[in-house]
Amino acid sequence: MRGGQWQSLYLMVGQKTINWEPLLLAPSGSPLLEEARKRGVTAEALNLWSVAKLSKQVEITHAHDARAHTYAALAARGPFVVSRRVAFPLGAGWLSRWKYSKPRRFLAISAYVASQLRDFGIPEEHIGIVYDGVPVEPRATAQGDKLIAPAWDDPRKCAALGVEASRLAGIPLLQSSNLQQDLGSARAMLYLSEMEGLGSAALLAMAQGVPVIASKVGGLPEIVVPEKTGILVENNAQEIARAITRLMSDPALAERLGNAGRDTVRTKFTLADMALRTVREYKQALA
Repeated sequence: MRGGQWQSLYLMVGQKTINWEPLLLAPSGSPLLEEARKRGVTAEALNLWSVAKLSKQVEITHAHDARAHTYAALAARGPFVVSRRVAFPLGAGWLSRWKYSKPRRFLAISAYVASQLRDFGIPEEHIGIVYDGVPVEPRATAQGDKLIAPAWDDPRKCAALGVEASRLAGIPLLQSSNLQQDLGSARAMLYLSEMEGLGSAALLAMAQGVPVIASKVGGLPEIVVPEKTGILVENNAQEIARAITRLMSDPALAERLGNAGRDTVRTKFTLADMALRTVREYKQALA
């Protein structure tokens, strides 16, 4: 499961706590479908028929990715909204124009993504910003000593650049496939990308008091504030290596940035914040 899938699940679990009855449609056999069922969320397979049938039974349909947006545009039998999480430029063809004319409202993951929607021609009044939310777990009692990075399989996530920068800095890099588990042993996290809507893994690190070294792209500067909650870098191995050396050799600096990052998440990027913003967007779409 990647960030977008976790956000969809977090939202629905949160909706259940306020006595809503969310229904998830996800690809048959997908990790999201199985995880939702484990957590008590009603879930069925996603296809055009299920969208057409079940959208008539709900107050509003919420499409969380490009495929769901297409299905909703083709088959939804009621109002729907679309979350826009990615930083890719929107297509300029007639099919894309048709598809983006259908939703009542767009929920952009960041101000950066909202600006892309405006540039495409979506009216400002049809766009809201709903930042990701992450769980704020009890933090480790002792600061870790490892440099970690998410184990990406997406070439746009600059994994090789992170490996090269850590080699230049002389610091081993742990490429983690389980951030929840490994952040407890981390002093800093690398989050490098060619483009980024926001960066929920960066928020997850900040929530655990781990400062982030992040690429200066997309929505990442909206959460990683230089010299306050982390360090922003150009995608240059030498510059990244200097940032790594600085944080890994200065535990006091890492702790200061980590504490500020955790405070930022607790005041703006919690699961409750995300759920409440989404509710407000639904109300605007239905007004």
